[in-house]
Amino acid sequence: MRDHVILWINGRRREIRGGDVFLTTSDYLRRRLGLVGTKIVCAEGDCGACTVLVGRPEGDSVRWLPIDSCIRFIFQLDGCHLVTVEGLARDGELAPVQQALIDCHGSQCGFCTPGFVMTLAAACHAGSCHAEPSASGANGATTDWRHELAGNLCRCTGYISIIEAAERAGADPGWLADRYPAATWADEARRRAADSLDIRSPDGDGDAVVGRRLFMPTTLAEALAIRAAHPQARVVAGATDLGVQWNKGLLDVTAWLDLGRVADLGRISVEREGDGAMLVAGGTCSWTDHLAACRVHCPAIVPVLEVFGGPQIRHVGTLGGNIVTGSPIGDSLPMLFAMDATLELASVRGRRTVPITAFYTGYRRTVLAPDELLVGVRMPLPSSTELVRCYKVSRRRDLDISTFTAAIRIALSGDTITSAAIAYGGVGPTVLRLSATEASLVGRPFTEATFRAAGEVAHGEITPISDVRGSRDYRLALARNVLVKFFHEHEHEHGHAQEHAAAPA
Repeated sequence: MRDHVILWINGRRREIRGGDVFLTTSDYLRRRLGLVGTKIVCAEGDCGACTVLVGRPEGDSVRWLPIDSCIRFIFQLDGCHLVTVEGLARDGELAPVQQALIDCHGSQCGFCTPGFVMTLAAACHAGSCHAEPSASGANGATTDWRHELAGNLCRCTGYISIIEAAERAGADPGWLADRYPAATWADEARRRAADSLDIRSPDGDGDAVVGRRLFMPTTLAEALAIRAAHPQARVVAGATDLGVQWNKGLLDVTAWLDLGRVADLGRISVEREGDGAMLVAGGTCSWTDHLAACRVHCPAIVPVLEVFGGPQIRHVGTLGGNIVTGSPIGDSLPMLFAMDATLELASVRGRRTVPITAFYTGYRRTVLAPDELLVGVRMPLPSSTELVRCYKVSRRRDLDISTFTAAIRIALSGDTITSAAIAYGGVGPTVLRLSATEASLVGRPFTEATFRAAGEVAHGEITPISDVRGSRDYRLALARNVLVKFFHEHEHEHGHAQEHAAAPA
């Protein structure tokens, strides 16, 4: 049992103890090490100015990802190699991404620039620079670069010059691996991955966080035992929501239970069941890994997942965290509701399975017992006879909280609707399955009139409120119109399928 965190920062091995373990990464870098190139602007994971690179061994290789350091605690980085903007240059020579931003005039005030540099460095290392150009990209900008930089905001330079710098820097994607070769640190990191952590922060520890305790198990059995013995411990999956609350002074946590080192909980796979298939994910499966799986097995959810925060959020945010947080505008929930997903809950007493539609008892309240953990999510994948679409409405496309969310799943036999599953978010204290609206569709023809009539039923089945993201009337209008939108998005697809089925052999 280890009582300290081990990580590497810009090539230097560090052991961190006591209260410093509970600092956010940005605070530790700035206050303890004087690495002030990591900027803090929003302290919410929205702007990307605090972006750093984190390398973690995966098998025989190292995976480098950009993350928001303002909402990532130091204890979550145990066994990682962290690189800040100060760590890119070597022997007075700037990294290609740094030089490219200078050459392309990609910086004005410079406050956001370090974050852009770190995101670009990670993208170049991953080879994202080789994406195909988009039809609408300005000055040759690629669709992939827009996605890679969605987690970084600039208020004065404008993005064209930054995109130009990204394309130029992409000519040398090997810089990061040469700068910090895995041989200098990754072997020890792999060995240390088997260590469980139990770290205390005693009182009187300077200006660091004091009076805290961290449990970081490496097996599910150990995690469940800790959960039973310390039910008051705050469970950490990705902490993208907890980090924000911490920075705003809304949390007073005396004990943390971090599940990030329980390897079984990070899995995602597809299991065949009869004629169908099931997407099976552990509770700490990241949104990056979930998105990759859905691109292959469930494309219907991809447009929503692509705007689930920015890359820095998706790399660390988790499916289980989004479910347990239970926000009625959680982006993943409508799809899980519409697909009749089930949740696996575990404790030292055993395991039980709960339909996600029965998991919530009220606003951010669930049926989880004090000694239970969410360990698995099983979501049936759409069949070939089903039409499925997810929707997210927000004021801006990227990096915004939803005003309204929806998932619609329709099965057809010829032109007749044989089953319907409809889930809306942002229209009540929890995500809702609209049973009356579903019933109004079954047995009806697949026509615009059918979906307009269903929209009227949906309008009467929800009780939205007005808030800063949208008015009650706006949400009611969306509840009607999204069903008509679904019809128009699928009418040609369905028509072509019918023509193909009717064609002579």
